[in-house]
Amino acid sequence: MSNIVYDLSEINSISQTIISQLHSKILAIQGEMGAGKTTLIKALVKALGGEDNGSSPSFGLVNEYHTGSGELLGYHFDFYRIEDISEALDLGFEEYLEQDCWIFIEWPEKVAPLLPEVTQQLQLFILDQEHRRLVFK
Repeated sequence: MSNIVYDLSEINSISQTIISQLHSKILAIQGEMGAGKTTLIKALVKALGGEDNGSSPSFGLVNEYHTGSGELLGYHFDFYRIEDISEALDLGFEEYLEQDCWIFIEWPEKVAPLLPEVTQQLQLFILDQEHRRLVFK
């Protein structure tokens, strides 16, 4: 287990460090509301060469990101609003997981039985208004 403490103003520069410590392209990102899950995902998408401005897909459940050349970079899921795991199944979540691309998952505890073993678990903690701790499990 490792962890990184960062100032929110450093999120873009710290993203490459975070990426270098990941062991999977499937990221389950946990943290309380307002911890910065979406902010972290936006920074990671940018660091990975994404052309899309990342945003939380809270109302559509999933966003798709592409590189500057139009290639698929990955998918961002926000399962905050789902009430039952069947909603993720209806969305075709398992098929998304089979693709060779980045998968960013907010509120992964709601779909935990569907996550493959290779999923990288990340936990965000609010230290104060400007600082966060990211723990890799």
